[in-house]
Amino acid sequence: MRAAADTLGCGFVALSVSCAPGPNLEARARAARFAAMPDDVATGHTADDQAETVLLNLMRGSGSSGAGAMRRGLRHPILGLRRSETEAVVAAAGLAVVEDPSNTDPTIRRNRSDTSSSRSWGDRARDVIPLLARFADLARDEGDLLNALASEVDATSVAALRAAPTTIRRRVLRRLVTESTGSPYPPDRATVERAMAVVDGDVTGCELSDGYLLRRSAGRLSVVGPPDRTGGVR
Repeated sequence: MRAAADTLGCGFVALSVSCAPGPNLEARARAARFAAMPDDVATGHTADDQAETVLLNLMRGSGSSGAGAMRRGLRHPILGLRRSETEAVVAAAGLAVVEDPSNTDPTIRRNRSDTSSSRSWGDRARDVIPLLARFADLARDEGDLLNALASEVDATSVAALRAAPTTIRRRVLRRLVTESTGSPYPPDRATVERAMAVVDGDVTGCELSDGYLLRRSAGRLSVVGPPDRTGGVR
């Protein structure tokens, strides 16, 4: 990589991060990488990566937010290019294509989905990768509209939530849980449905994640943090 940067007359900085084995390794490793890099770093994700992300999110049970996958822009400048096109550009520049060894690790769920689906589908008579990438664009556009509508709803008002359409209500609750718990990832569907039951009056409270609780009192919702080491509540 340093030699390639020298050839192109670019600066080069090597950074190392460590990530212990365990649950959600891919997500934790991704978070560690981005934490070590500048906020405006650009990635090399391609349309093939976008299609794989759509498939993986759908396999996880994601809705339109997950189907929107990655957003086109400065963060992902070559998201409209195919992987093969990117490799051709690299080869034409006289550079070697480098394959990340982790891309072939079968223990990573993305790779299992990748090998069995989008890579092989790209060789069929109807290439579905651009279709999946287009689907992601449409889902993200619709998601942006729904998020804008959801931002106008008071997330702590039971009356406002009950008056909102179900789709909007779910997005409002997802935002409330994410912001209240400080999680880098939105809650899963099961958590959102538990929160929906609180709003609907089926229960007066529920568990969210990591010890956080959602409570309803006097027509208002509140998120209570997990107990701290002294036995109090954060």
